[in-house]
Amino acid sequence: MNTAELAATAHALVAKHRGLLAADESTSTIAKRFATIKLESTEENRRLYREMLFTAPGATDYISGVILYDETLRQKTRDGVPFSTYLAQRNMVPGIKVDTGAKPLAGFPGETITEGLDGLRERLAEYYKLGARFAKWRAVIDIGAGIPTPYAIDANAEALARYAALCQEASIVPIVEPEVLMDGDHTLERCEEVTNTVLDRVFSHLFAARIYLEGMVLKPNMVVAGKKCAQKSTPEQAAEATIRTLKRQVPSAVPGIAFLSGGQSPTEATLHLSLMNAAGPLPWALTFSYGRALQENALAAWGGRAADFTAGQHAFSVRAKLNGLAAGGSYQTSMEKSAA
Repeated sequence: MNTAELAATAHALVAKHRGLLAADESTSTIAKRFATIKLESTEENRRLYREMLFTAPGATDYISGVILYDETLRQKTRDGVPFSTYLAQRNMVPGIKVDTGAKPLAGFPGETITEGLDGLRERLAEYYKLGARFAKWRAVIDIGAGIPTPYAIDANAEALARYAALCQEASIVPIVEPEVLMDGDHTLERCEEVTNTVLDRVFSHLFAARIYLEGMVLKPNMVVAGKKCAQKSTPEQAAEATIRTLKRQVPSAVPGIAFLSGGQSPTEATLHLSLMNAAGPLPWALTFSYGRALQENALAAWGGRAADFTAGQHAFSVRAKLNGLAAGGSYQTSMEKSAA
């Protein structure tokens, strides 16, 4: 473990006004996104789409790192430069998704366990050679009748800790992602309760696994009401509940927290982040690690059309800039029209 390298990378990922692009969609997931623009999901189309995002003018000003999929880490720009090299040369840290997905947890209907630990040590060694300097593992916690159970929370927390330990052994910064889903009809209060419990157990296992906290980044959900909840929370309530939860559970040694968007609209995710950063001094940097919330507008503007490649890049750059402003607490929804 190279603690100096881990700390330097972690701080680079949460640098002021910059955040992460999650471009680690699996082949099946990106096929669904391409289907919305009636584009076939071929390897070349996937490569071209990722190149459109990575080479967007101004992206490096607001994107500190990019989470890649295994296929993408091995791909190159049209000029033959490996994506990992291209990103690193432009001060964007290359990362890699290493879990193999959430699978049904035996004996616990409605709950899942994320898999991918088998062979991870060897994969991390290869990924480091390919240029990856951080990794991501997503645990999924659903809220419903009788769930989540303590066992499911602990099982996922332990897997996150084991993954993080293997990453740090390989001098790769672990992005620890325990996502409490916003699906369902639960209230903001119920989300806060579950998120508190999940983060408590995650950090308990991280401590037990001797994780170097200064060399990791947390990627949690924001505390929001479920999509089907009749009692919607205001942006201010969501920001306050999220900060309250983080202050209770996240040690100040952690350099930064990069939120997932979790199904929020691009505007919602940006506004919530900005409100939290505007609330006052916090012990960690708060930034973004968005996938769909950064890409949605760019995908629509591009539409798979060669003539609209530049339009897609512009849409992505605009969204990245707005989130960069949010990471500094200075975003306002009125900026949406003027920035387009």
